Amino acid sequence: MISKRFVMAALMAGVAALPGTRAVADFKDGLVGGLVGGAVSGIIVNESAKARERNRTTTTTRRVYRAPTASSQQVREEQTALNYFGFPAGTPDGVSGRNTRNAISGYQAHMGYPVTGYLADYERQFLISSYYRAQSGGMATSQLIAQRGQGTRGLLHAYRDEAAGVSSAYAAAPAPAPVPQAQSPVMAAIPLAAQVPVQPEAQPATAALPNFMAAGGDGPSLASHCNQVSLVTNSNGGFVTVASMQDTRFALNEQFCLARTYAIAEGETMAASLKGITPAQLEEQCRAFAPAMRDHVAALSLQDRAEVIEGVRGFVLQAGQAPAQLAGTAKICLSVGYRIDNMTVALGSGLVLTALGEEAYGELMGHHLNEGFGTTRRPDLAQVWYRAAIEAVERGATPVFAPGDAGRNELLRRAVFGGVAGQGGTVQPAAAALPMFKID
Repeated sequence: MISKRFVMAALMAGVAALPGTRAVADFKDGLVGGLVGGAVSGIIVNESAKARERNRTTTTTRRVYRAPTASSQQVREEQTALNYFGFPAGTPDGVSGRNTRNAISGYQAHMGYPVTGYLADYERQFLISSYYRAQSGGMATSQLIAQRGQGTRGLLHAYRDEAAGVSSAYAAAPAPAPVPQAQSPVMAAIPLAAQVPVQPEAQPATAALPNFMAAGGDGPSLASHCNQVSLVTNSNGGFVTVASMQDTRFALNEQFCLARTYAIAEGETMAASLKGITPAQLEEQCRAFAPAMRDHVAALSLQDRAEVIEGVRGFVLQAGQAPAQLAGTAKICLSVGYRIDNMTVALGSGLVLTALGEEAYGELMGHHLNEGFGTTRRPDLAQVWYRAAIEAVERGATPVFAPGDAGRNELLRRAVFGGVAGQGGTVQPAAAALPMFKID
């Protein structure tokens, strides 16, 4: 018994003699390990939650962001036209969303185009040019709508059929009623020499204007010509490119009509901001601009570019207006001239813009001289205007027609000059680069 007690006492003493730090350390390690493990688990959970939140944010951002494929103004223009023709695209806000794509699909199905929800260049050109034509047609548009029986959608088929040579007769639009010549922002920029009331004998009679597409004494109708070009473009499946170009003259015709569409759109946008002036007043005042520019337009087919520009600059100096104001007026009247098919107004406005230093507009004079709209056909003189406009863009001037098409300038150069830069040398003759081409 004593020995047993002795052994137990020895054991207790041995335990008491051991260092206490190890036992405490083991306890602390277990406690700290548990706390750290719990904290790490919490951090992992929290970080996972944060990561999921970041992922959600990133995913949302990627869903919202979309690289723009067209300018907001272009999209608004498309939405406005789609709405007019009965394809609801919603409020014209410049954002191409689901409603816009659905409207485009409806338009494409109506016209027999491939239904993609996205407009090809030739589909957009026909849509926009048809919209402006309908807006300008007045009574003729209303009568055509009534004859077709499809609402405004019927206009699209009517315009397409007309371009294809299918008869679609409709009554002529009456001549606009005289409008008081109230002073306006446009008239303020037109020199007094241009603000001459149109005399009754100078105004074409209603019988000479079967519809707003009539030439009005300026020669063949450019609007009708562009409708036919658009039809061929549609049949070809799109615009000619540098790689696919075979008929250089047709390629230039496509770009001519495309430039016309952009000029109309730009002027319409600017005109919409004018206050206190109606579209009828705007048209009448731009018509009054024609007599003052008639001699300069006539000089296009008789003099070289430098002489023509010098003459127009003299006109600009006599105007006594700020260049920016006069340029704005010229852009609006350029739009009106093309919309009403008055080549003197259109060419006069293009000349003013070129003389004011916006040389990219000189491309228009090249097109007119090359095809003979509003002037005698002079492909040889057209080259100089083309070259100046092409080189201006190459030097950094802002493109004014199809600015989003980076290859357009090269297409023009190759169509006119066969791709020869001709720095200081002789450019290929126009006859070689521009074969005869006629669209009936």
